[in-house]
Amino acid sequence: MTLALTGATVLTSLHPPRLAKADVVIEGDRVASLGPAPDKLAHRDCSGCLVVPGNVCAHHHLYSSLARGMPYSLEPPTNFVQILQRVWWRVDRALDEGSVRASALAGGLDALLAGTTTILDHHASPNAIDGSLDVIADTLEGLGVRSILCYEVTDRDGPQRARAGIDENGRFLKSPRALSAGMVGAHASFTLSEDTLAACVDAARDAGAGIHIHVAEDASDQVDAQARFGRRVVHRLAAAGALGERALLAHCIHAAPDEAALIRETGATPVHNPRSNMNNAVGHAPVALLGQRVALGTDGIDGDMFAESTAGYWRAREAHVAPGADWALRRLAESARFAGSVLEEPLLGRIEPGAPADLVVLEYDPPTPLGVDNVAWHWVFGLSARHVRDVLVAGDIVVSDRESTRIDRGEAASTCNSEAERLWARLDDMEVHPFRPAGAA
Repeated sequence: MTLALTGATVLTSLHPPRLAKADVVIEGDRVASLGPAPDKLAHRDCSGCLVVPGNVCAHHHLYSSLARGMPYSLEPPTNFVQILQRVWWRVDRALDEGSVRASALAGGLDALLAGTTTILDHHASPNAIDGSLDVIADTLEGLGVRSILCYEVTDRDGPQRARAGIDENGRFLKSPRALSAGMVGAHASFTLSEDTLAACVDAARDAGAGIHIHVAEDASDQVDAQARFGRRVVHRLAAAGALGERALLAHCIHAAPDEAALIRETGATPVHNPRSNMNNAVGHAPVALLGQRVALGTDGIDGDMFAESTAGYWRAREAHVAPGADWALRRLAESARFAGSVLEEPLLGRIEPGAPADLVVLEYDPPTPLGVDNVAWHWVFGLSARHVRDVLVAGDIVVSDRESTRIDRGEAASTCNSEAERLWARLDDMEVHPFRPAGAA
C-alpha cells in the first residue's frame, strides 16, 4: 500500500525531539519520504494533527487484562509477596488457552487505541504453557500489534513446569514471524534455582536472544538472594551470564549503587514501571543511578504509554525538581531503541525514510504554540491517549477514527467478558500459592 499522511506536524524523533511540517509518504511497511506528497498518491488528511512514532511498552503482563474488577474474598495482602501469592499466582494458574487469547485481545486492543504499537510481554500460565506464546502472537498480529514475547520461567510451580517454560521460549524463538520476536523470560531471582537460571541463560545464548526478568522489584528479592547465594540479585545475574546488551531488567527498585553501576557497565536495559510500583507499594526505583538506557513499561496496569510516561515524569519530579519534560521522551525513545534491537529494526521509534511505518495520528489542537523547544512539555502537560485518532503499524492502518480496522470492538468486549467470567469462576479453586522467598515474613 502507498499512502500519504498530509498536512500534519510530525515529531520525527523523540530524543532529541525533532519536528517537521511535512507529509509522510508510506510505501509498503516503510516510511518512504517526508515532504510534499505527490498528488497521485492516496491521501489521508491529517491537517491540524500531530503525527508521532508509535509508543513502545517495554514491560507488560497482558494476562492481567481480564483482572479488571475481579472479585477478591481473601484476607487483604499486606506486602508484595502476599500480593503475588493471593492474587497474581492464583490468576496465572487459572489461565487456559481461551483466557490467554482473550487477555491478549483485550490488552492488545487497549494498547493500540492508546497509541502503543509494540508490546514486550512477560507471560505466565503454568497450566497452559505449551503453545501459549503462539496464542498471544496470533492474537496480537490479528490486531496489528508488534510484539516481543517470552514465557516466565520459574521454579515456584515445580521443575516440570520450569522445564516446560524453557522449552516454550526455545520453541517460539525458532519460529520467526512478521510482527513478533522472542526473548527468554524468567520470573525473578527469588523463584529461580541455580540450575533453572543457568538453563535460561543457556537457552538465550543458544538462540542469540536476551533474558527478560524482574530484578529487585521488592526487598524480598534481595533478602532471598543474600540468604541463598550470598550475593545481591544483580551480582547473581551477572555471575550467571544473564546480563548484557540483550538483557531487559524490569523494576530494579532495590538495586544498590554498585548493582546500578554493574547494570550500566554491562549495557543491560532497566525498565521503569512507575504506576505499578506505586500500586504495589514496593518503593521508588533509583532511575538516576541506572544510566541512560532506562526504558518504560506498564507492568500490566494497561497499555497506555502516554499515562505511563507522564506518571514517570511526575515521580521523577517528586524525587528532585531537576528533571525536565524531555525525561519522558527519552525514556520512550529508549523503549523503542531496545525493541528495535530485538526486532532488527534500528529505526523503530523514528519517522524518517526507511523507518518502519509505525505511526500515531493525534488530534491535538494546543492552546499554546507548539515547537521543537517545547514539544516535550506539551507531551507531559497536554497529550494523552484521548487524542489518538489513527494508528498505523508496518504501514497498515489498524486504528482509524478511534476504532480498530481489524475487529469489532463490541464483539471483542463480549468475548473478553465471557472469558473473564469463566476465569473468575476458576479462581475459586485456586488456593493461596505456598511459595515464598527465603527470609520472607
